[in-house]
Amino acid sequence: MNTQDAKRVLETALICAQQPLPLRDMRTLFADEIGPDTLRSLLDELTRDWEGRGVELVAVATGWRFQSRPELREYLDRLNPEKPQRYSRAVMETLAIIAYRQPVTRGDIEDIRGVAVTSQIVKQLEDRGWVEAIGYRESPGRPALLATTKQFLDDLGLASLEQLPPLEHGTQVTPAFELALADQPSLLEDGQADLPLDAGVEVPPTEAAAPAVELIEEQESPVAAGEPLATSLPPAEPGPESDDADKAQRDA
Repeated sequence: MNTQDAKRVLETALICAQQPLPLRDMRTLFADEIGPDTLRSLLDELTRDWEGRGVELVAVATGWRFQSRPELREYLDRLNPEKPQRYSRAVMETLAIIAYRQPVTRGDIEDIRGVAVTSQIVKQLEDRGWVEAIGYRESPGRPALLATTKQFLDDLGLASLEQLPPLEHGTQVTPAFELALADQPSLLEDGQADLPLDAGVEVPPTEAAAPAVELIEEQESPVAAGEPLATSLPPAEPGPESDDADKAQRDA
């Protein structure tokens, strides 16, 4: 098989594949008659052939695939108007910490965020296929070590974690992770993007107390206008002990 025919076969397989195609499956196409170096050369040629088109050939964590270019997403979304699943700020911060500091335990994440990490947050990421337990730390309780998956890289269009924006000195994890998601549809719930990064203080104390103060001010005063306030309690009615004391004093 000549190079041109091999490239046609490879291009057809990549277009028809429902999942990214790894190199071992590409070699299966040619019954291992084409080596890895030749395959990579064909992939480079295909990448150049598709330059300037609406579809591009990219390498992700689990293989190679054709995908639409980011600048055309707004047009394609009109054909599929369903909104992607949204996640809270707490979920995205947890994912960012795992991505940049992995492997980490829930305790490590709580130390960084300053608030508790609920089981529901981790379960959401596991159900999405972005996070998995890869082992256990040899410490009391043997907490699970969490790390990102290849599915996470595929969904972000990355081949490896090295393609995440590097964290410079003093840079917070969450802003850098949002930079990595710049070409992706917003995954945050509506309004979550405007929340402060410190998830431990979701509502400032002054704002939280304001409604209670306003509620008290709006309540109708139990004292009528112009009526003087009582400055002393009414005299208590004498009890049995008081009567006995008075009788004893008179007898004396």
